[in-house]
Amino acid sequence: MSLFDSLDHHYARYRPRLPDQVVQLLAGELAGAPTPTLLDLGAGTGQVALSMLPILPPTAHLDLVDQNPGMLRTALDELRPHLGERTATVHAVPAEQFSPGQTGYRADLVTCCRAFHWMDRPAVLAMADRVTVPRAAVAIMGDASLWTHQAPWTVALRALIQSHLGEDRRAGTTSTYSEPGRRYEDDLTDSAFSDIAEHRIPFTRTWTPAEVLGYLRSTSFARPDLFTDHPRFEEQAHALLLEHARDGVLTEDGVFTVLLAHRSGAAR
Repeated sequence: MSLFDSLDHHYARYRPRLPDQVVQLLAGELAGAPTPTLLDLGAGTGQVALSMLPILPPTAHLDLVDQNPGMLRTALDELRPHLGERTATVHAVPAEQFSPGQTGYRADLVTCCRAFHWMDRPAVLAMADRVTVPRAAVAIMGDASLWTHQAPWTVALRALIQSHLGEDRRAGTTSTYSEPGRRYEDDLTDSAFSDIAEHRIPFTRTWTPAEVLGYLRSTSFARPDLFTDHPRFEEQAHALLLEHARDGVLTEDGVFTVLLAHRSGAAR
């Protein structure tokens, strides 16, 4: 069973999309491409693709890659009403195993949001080198999860999760989370995409208590099957969140980080 099986609905509904400033930053990388191709790795239920659609021309094509077929089915369901003349293809394979189905395929932009830490990163970047145009960009991006956020309400929520599951952050089906052994910048430096620019984009995001509970169900650190009594946890979490909310709203002030990498010396 995949880590996120049967959680597709929660993932699609509650995982945040890209901030508008991030979308505009990435749009600049596609300027001048008459038929742009976006290759999104670790696509989940399509948060990046859905965020990017408004700035993509009718000639655009999207390739969504994820190991979980259920998530990709949900992504297509979410995308179809908004695609218009654009086209989208899903690929249920690990990111490093992506292989385009047509001769001459070349992506203009490769994105990976909140998922690079799960991947064989050198192999993924080698694959990106094989399937992209010379001027292509690779965007490795993400924001902190509610587990790491330091607002009073997220600190209290994390403590409640730990009271049920232990101090360590859960990850995978049986293990705990550990930070990547190398920085993403080091992975990029050792790849073809060694010309790196970091963009740090502040954002403010609001949540209702119900939205936070939905988000938690989609995570590897607080998904329902980890708890011996999940309904009791959700009852406690809902009460805690209501206590911290102002007019029913919880605020998250964070920074969205984008590592935008190109081949050294490539014309843009």
